[in-house]
Amino acid sequence: MKIERVTIYHVSMPLRSPFETSFGRSQRRDCLLLEVNAAGLIGYGECVADRDPGYSYETVATAWHILKDFILPVILGKEMQEPRDLASRVDFVRGHPMAKAGLEMALWDLHGKAEDRSLRELLGGVHPRVEVGVSVGIQESPEKLVQVVGEYLDQGYRRVKIKIKPGHDVVETQAVRRAFPTLRLQVDANAAYTLESAVALHPLDSLNLLLIEQPLDEDDLWDHSRMQAQFTTPICLDESILSVRHARQALEMGACRIINIKAGRVGGLSQAVAIHDLCQPVGVPVWCGGMLETGVGRASNLALASLPGFTLPGDISATERYYTEDITRERFSLNEDSTIDVPTAPGLGVTMDTEALGRVTIARVTVEE
Repeated sequence: MKIERVTIYHVSMPLRSPFETSFGRSQRRDCLLLEVNAAGLIGYGECVADRDPGYSYETVATAWHILKDFILPVILGKEMQEPRDLASRVDFVRGHPMAKAGLEMALWDLHGKAEDRSLRELLGGVHPRVEVGVSVGIQESPEKLVQVVGEYLDQGYRRVKIKIKPGHDVVETQAVRRAFPTLRLQVDANAAYTLESAVALHPLDSLNLLLIEQPLDEDDLWDHSRMQAQFTTPICLDESILSVRHARQALEMGACRIINIKAGRVGGLSQAVAIHDLCQPVGVPVWCGGMLETGVGRASNLALASLPGFTLPGDISATERYYTEDITRERFSLNEDSTIDVPTAPGLGVTMDTEALGRVTIARVTVEE
């Protein structure tokens, strides 16, 4: 189908409660929404770059620039047979995977609507519902953290990830483990440690954690391999895995035993599926990470996590976990077994609430052929 018009929305949505990680504290979540028109259909995609360059060098401002001035001009007015075709058309743009992934998501939505097939079907997903967990930001005290974790358990979540950083790590994790001895628990450092300072994390090895996520710098596969050799708890890589090549190298050098797959981080759903396909035959567990997505990105994550190799719960919490009002009409709810249903309607399976979108849009631009 020929791409006729693309509108980019910069949206800024208030979070239900502040979310703190090792690289900062957020009270709002900014992202870009892409609306792609082709053959009488509209596809939506979400670029998960944030306002600030904490998790990634990409921001909403850089993604807006790269999309508007470089990527969209090479696809507008052109025929796009397959969403996977996008990667080769925009490989002249070095980096900027989140910008590329946001557009590719919209193309998958279009493709599914044109084929009358859900994104789960298109990607090869097999599960009608996927197991999910909740990510809990850094709290003011261990006691407060235990309280917050308990509240999420009461809501039905069976797996909890807690954010850690130097000075807020071992004591907090021990407190949660004492309070909830059988909880499926994992921690996420968001690259806050060095190999030397990570020695302080050794007490975590006795807490029966599912994994320790991204303890060291994102560009440091070698030191992750050295750290993994010192721990029995699996190291999971997130920020370090930017491509299939990075995933292969990490596994070959023993830098991790688990991989967190985020389609935005690796350049799109096509690359995310390729990493899944690399890991599954060798028995390496993968799971779907989250970026506080709107209903658009959440639907995409659910479809991705329905693939057979996603054997650990994803960070795909219910809509109400982050937002009072979302920009899609669909609301994703937690089932009693700590799962969320995967959308079955064509494409992403969600419809836009245009009034809600208008309330949170702070800038927009339309680019036509």
